[in-house]
Amino acid sequence: MHANVSFDYAVLRVVPRVEREEFVNAGVILYSQELRYLACCIALDCARLRALAPDVDADAIQQHLKAFAHVCSGDAEGGPMAKLSQRERFHWLTAPRSTMLQTSSIRTGVCARDGMSHEALDERLREIVSTVLDAIPSERNALREFARSAR
Repeated sequence: MHANVSFDYAVLRVVPRVEREEFVNAGVILYSQELRYLACCIALDCARLRALAPDVDADAIQQHLKAFAHVCSGDAEGGPMAKLSQRERFHWLTAPRSTMLQTSSIRTGVCARDGMSHEALDERLREIVSTVLDAIPSERNALREFARSAR
């Protein structure tokens, strides 16, 4: 009988105008308590973000996303939150917020424990990122064409 290992993940989102509830997926945080693994992958499409909010400061958002990564990895640059346990950091990072950076609800997955390593979880993280950061075009004209074709 093969044992399974569970993992939790949440999608990082940039919400330029919170009152409109429009967002661009910007990465994923993945956590496995059993394997003592916590990592995030940031992949913000700045062109797509500017198509949604032309006046947004993408550089500032990138810096805030880096702060998420520092807290996630436990780097000193993450400040006091980076000193918490992995579990506490994951739950702090995924706590509901009404700010420009938010996370989705936490989702759970299961994979076979056999051969499961941190490298395998890194690969799973990249797979999730490629799934949530879909191929919707980022240019305004392309977005309009995409919207027309989806009707």
